[in-house]
Amino acid sequence: MAFVVTGNCENCRFTDCVTVCPVDCFHGDDKMLYIDPDECIDCAACVPECPVEAIYEESEVPVGQEKWIAINAERAPELPVVSDKEDELPTAAEKRTELGL
Repeated sequence: MAFVVTGNCENCRFTDCVTVCPVDCFHGDDKMLYIDPDECIDCAACVPECPVEAIYEESEVPVGQEKWIAINAERAPELPVVSDKEDELPTAAEKRTELGL
């Protein structure tokens, strides 16, 4: 099963996770990142790198956030690959505080 980026990433877009991905399965828009489930090799390297705890194995996505499984599958293939560290969004620190992280 693939890993999934959940709503914790929205309005943050930290890219620490993409730098450890061996297969470039991360894609992004101007709000967040997504994982292409067809490209993900389930290595889990990205999980500990996410400072807002937004990445979960598909079967472990928290209750109430299951919609992100389909959103990642739909959005990722149509967006550009993100494989280099970039600046997080200006709203990232506020979102991180809001999440209690």
